Amino acid sequence: MAQQRVDTLTRRDSLASVRDSVFLERVERVTESPKVYHAEPIGIDLMRDLGARKGEAEWNVGFAQKDKGTYDEILTFVEYEWAPVNRVGLEIEVPVVFHAPLGSGGERPPSDQIEGLKLAGMYTLQVDTVRHWSTALGYLHEVLLNETNAVLLRKPVDGQLFNPFLVTARRWTDNWHTLLYTGPRLVRRSGGGWEKPVFEANWNVHYMVPGTRNFVGLEVNQSVENRRSNYVLRPQMRVSINDHFLIGIAGGIPVNREKERVGTFIRLIYEPRSGNKTSRKH
Repeated sequence: MAQQRVDTLTRRDSLASVRDSVFLERVERVTESPKVYHAEPIGIDLMRDLGARKGEAEWNVGFAQKDKGTYDEILTFVEYEWAPVNRVGLEIEVPVVFHAPLGSGGERPPSDQIEGLKLAGMYTLQVDTVRHWSTALGYLHEVLLNETNAVLLRKPVDGQLFNPFLVTARRWTDNWHTLLYTGPRLVRRSGGGWEKPVFEANWNVHYMVPGTRNFVGLEVNQSVENRRSNYVLRPQMRVSINDHFLIGIAGGIPVNREKERVGTFIRLIYEPRSGNKTSRKH
């Protein structure tokens, strides 16, 4: 009986290994531009995959809720990303924020508004198919918009956000993935000078379910300002509905609760059919 149980477990492990190998081969096939399969975080999304191939594209719709103490902040966004050439990913995003007061007293919440317009690009410098390691450089620029009343007074732009970044990711086994997204965030206001710079490091580890695009993992968002680090822990999971639809769900647990409290985040992902049959989200 014990030997039969061992044999059964061995066959299951073997089948899982075969499913993983077939799945990875679909992405990393050598007949196309080199590409390594990486799990990407739910909160900090990339501009297409690392090693993106020409013709890949993706729509994202996101919803986030943050408890600000006296009111809830609800952020929603629409995002489109595509790869015009191999290894280059581009992105455009429009975030909109709403506020809901909690109770009748306390701080008055800010006005609802379109937060800005985000434009970003990323180039994958390195694709190491032997060590399953990829590295990319990118830049995100956001035009920050004023609240609705200021827009009506013909002062629509509040400032500019500049965010150069580095991404490095490695797949250690068929199922275990790590990724680091890091860089400074610099803001210049229209009516004044520069704000104090904030340095960000986003650490990620994920376990991919064998033979699927589903994963569970942890994303740690670290920000350093005035030599002080703040952390938000984001346990998360992603589920593939079919070949074109995925849904990602993440929590938001701030280690330092002075600025915000627990929150949630949902990302809906749609990948339209393209001529590149291996352009599935990783």
